[in-house]
Parts: sequence; C-alpha cells; structure tokens
Amino acid sequence: MSDAVTAHDLHKTYPGGVRALAGLTLTVRAGEVFGLLGPNGAGKSSTVKILTTLARPDSGTATVAGHDVLRHPDRVRREIGVVPQRSALDPMASGRDNLTLQARIFGIRGFRGRVDELLERFGLTEAAGRPVRGWSGGMQRRLDVALALVHKPGVLFLDEPTTGLDPEGRAQLWTEIARLAADESMAILLTTHYLDEADRLAGRLAIVDGGRIVAEGTPAQLKGELRGDAVHLELHLAPDGPQARQAISHVAGLRDVALDGRTLSARADDGAAAVPAALAALESAGIGVATVTVARPSLDDVYLRHAGRRFSAPGVAA
Repeated sequence: MSDAVTAHDLHKTYPGGVRALAGLTLTVRAGEVFGLLGPNGAGKSSTVKILTTLARPDSGTATVAGHDVLRHPDRVRREIGVVPQRSALDPMASGRDNLTLQARIFGIRGFRGRVDELLERFGLTEAAGRPVRGWSGGMQRRLDVALALVHKPGVLFLDEPTTGLDPEGRAQLWTEIARLAADESMAILLTTHYLDEADRLAGRLAIVDGGRIVAEGTPAQLKGELRGDAVHLELHLAPDGPQARQAISHVAGLRDVALDGRTLSARADDGAAAVPAALAALESAGIGVATVTVARPSLDDVYLRHAGRRFSAPGVAA
C-alpha cells in the first residue's frame, strides 16, 4: 500500500511554552485505519491540525495525498475529509440542508444524488428534513461523518469522533467507521483516548505520549510484545514506592514491576502461579492488598510499559 499521510519530526509549541509535539513521526497507508491513541493533551489534535492545514509546525515536514501541507495547502484540502472534535453542523438547518451546503461549497455537480446516497448510507433519511438541533448525539455525529465524505476524499481524519456519545451512539459510529474501512480505499486517521475504540477499529496504531510516538504496530503486535500475563494488585493504601517494589522484586516469575498510585503491576509467564508468592511477600512487608487481577495483556498494559504509568492516570497531558 502507498503512503497517504506522512509526518516527519513534527515540533509544535504554543504560546506560554506549552509543548504539543516533540518530534512526532508517522505514516498512514492508503486503505487502512491508523489510530493515534493517547490521553487528552498528548498531542493528537495538534497533529491533526497540522495535517489538515489548520496549524503550522515549528519544524518538521508532512505530506497528505502526496501534497506538502505547507507548500500546497489548497491541494491538501481538496483531498481530505475532516470530522473535528466539535461538531461543525448548523443546528438550525435540516440534515439535508447541511449536506447540500457542503456539496455546493465543493462545487459538486448533481449533488442531490450524492446527498440522498449519504443520508441513506448513514441511516438518516427519515430525519433528513428536521432541524439538526433535535437529533440525538449519535445521529448528529453520523451526519458529521457524512459531511466529511460529500466530495469523496482520499484521506479521512476523525478527531475523537465518539467523545460524548452514549454507548449505543458509539457502537453505531464504530460500525460506520468499520464499514468505511472495508468498502472504501481511503486512508483513515483516527485519534482517540478510548482504549477499546483503538483496539477495535485500528489496523495499526501509535501510542502518543508527551507529543511523541512511544510505540507503534498492530494492536495484536503491541500486546504480543508483553509475554505472559498481566498481574495487577490494588493496594489498600498508597505505599512507599521503593518498599512495595522491593517487596515483590524477588518473587519468582515476576518482572517489569511498576507502581502507579495504589496499583502495583507486573508481568508473569504464569500469573496464577506467581500471585500467592506476591501476596505473601507484600503481607510480610506490611502492605495490604485489596484486589488482585490476572489477565492477558491489554493496550493499557502496553501504555504502562512505554509511558511508565497507566493510561487513565491523572496528569498525563503533554
């Protein structure tokens, strides 16, 4: 597959010294869903703004659909569809009118057929004549995606597309995104802070931390790098870090011990066999354990390994 999006060594610092990107490099191939996974503030939206010509990097280069984003921004805009974090819909207009306006902006001939096609595809035909302000959040988000597809772009950017949706709305939008990936040859760059969303939708993904990519691969590859089981012990009280790690550091079969708040995590070839010895070691050190879980590796475990903290930990903004 050819490269639809490339970014090399992107740096971006906002006024006040807020560093958003610190050497980010990525490649998105034609016909794939590529996920940028990271917590809020990690640099995902800044990356999308640069790739969609809405912001300029301080340094670095990027191309989209073969066009340099700085030298030929107009060409890039013709080739892309964008679903921003915040809806771009006119809430007072109907769904059909929103799509019609978008089609006219792009100068699409015979746009009525294209509008009808998109309304049908996203299950919005019955509501098409009603003002968008009365639609559910999931319906509005599907219309946002339809707007981005009016001109049949080769590259689609989805920036946190399911934020704020209820579980049903998220599931419906996931179905549409998966269908796009299967039916179209476009490249899709998806940013998300939902672990399950990245795991389900992305053929490849990159974990972003502090404005840089710390791990990249398919979800299966990234989880497969963590051999064996993930062991997580939730402690009664936040312990002294060195004491807690020292307590189980010599337990046979445990490795990669990490403490994040009250959660002590480790890797084990056989988690069930290692747990009794770990509990005994912590009890001897006077450290109480509330709960224990043993599971196959998750993307949260991958993030912990590469970023040094759990994905949901506070204070992870770049």
